[in-house]
Amino acid sequence: MTRTLTYQIKSDAQTVKEFLSAQGFSRQTIIALKKQPESILVGGIWVHVNHILHCGDMLTITLSEPLSSEKIVPVSLPLDIVYEDEDILVVNKPADMPIHPSLNNYDNTLANAVAYYYLSQNTPFIFRCINRLDRDTTGLTVIAKNQLSAGILSEQMARREIKREYIAIVAGIGLPESGIIDAPIARVNGSTIERHVDFTMGERAVTHYQVKKTYPSKHLTLVRLWLETGRTHQIRVHMKYLGYPLLGDFLYNPPSKILPSADDAATDDRPSIETSSKNQKISRQALHAQKLTFIHPLTKEPLTFEAPIPEDMHSLLL
Repeated sequence: MTRTLTYQIKSDAQTVKEFLSAQGFSRQTIIALKKQPESILVGGIWVHVNHILHCGDMLTITLSEPLSSEKIVPVSLPLDIVYEDEDILVVNKPADMPIHPSLNNYDNTLANAVAYYYLSQNTPFIFRCINRLDRDTTGLTVIAKNQLSAGILSEQMARREIKREYIAIVAGIGLPESGIIDAPIARVNGSTIERHVDFTMGERAVTHYQVKKTYPSKHLTLVRLWLETGRTHQIRVHMKYLGYPLLGDFLYNPPSKILPSADDAATDDRPSIETSSKNQKISRQALHAQKLTFIHPLTKEPLTFEAPIPEDMHSLLL
């Protein structure tokens, strides 16, 4: 994929490298530019990164990635595109779709779907997902379309500037109207996937929540959540810790006392969990990434995207 950017220089006595660094180009991206012929032009002339820019100069940068991700097989899979421009792709991910390929999920991931989408356009593409979601968490995720946007968005994630809001359906009623869960999370000893609250060995994890609606007859609560940190399974672990586990969460709210092994969790043989005496069922955790807010990595425009609650969660509340 190729991205061309043009800048009109408005001040004197700075190098190309200094200017690009101020625009958010990482050291790695600048190094990549140095290796690409005619990737840095001033007035149409190829220059080095140490070239001194002057007021009025026209700087043209060409980011080029001629090859696609080697280990991602393009596969025709559902792809719900919410927004796309030259720098980002925002997708509403369905349930039962991991983000990246793995040993037991080689050709059923979001990466496979995106690879196929760009292959059909005869466009090389490197897959760079910025905010990851669990396999069975639905909702919004942003994918960077070039090295520059990936670097800037990753910095935003590190600075907690990408705001993520989730909607969840939890078991039980009586949850306080709002609150902050500040409880560290660590891996459970002997498990490759399970996490728990651990005040001795855990990493700090902070989740905010607000009750949106209570369903007494169903013994369910609809909750809005947003994150300060991004630990693995953070919402699922924190809601279990409060005593209000997510509906359908086979790992943290199983229908029996026996938790699945790591191998079991990687297969499609997940139970359809009854959520209440009403015999409502859902085959995955009732968690949806509903809202995503961030600053566009290049235009600096504030962006907000929302995805409606999916049908399997909506049906639980009817």
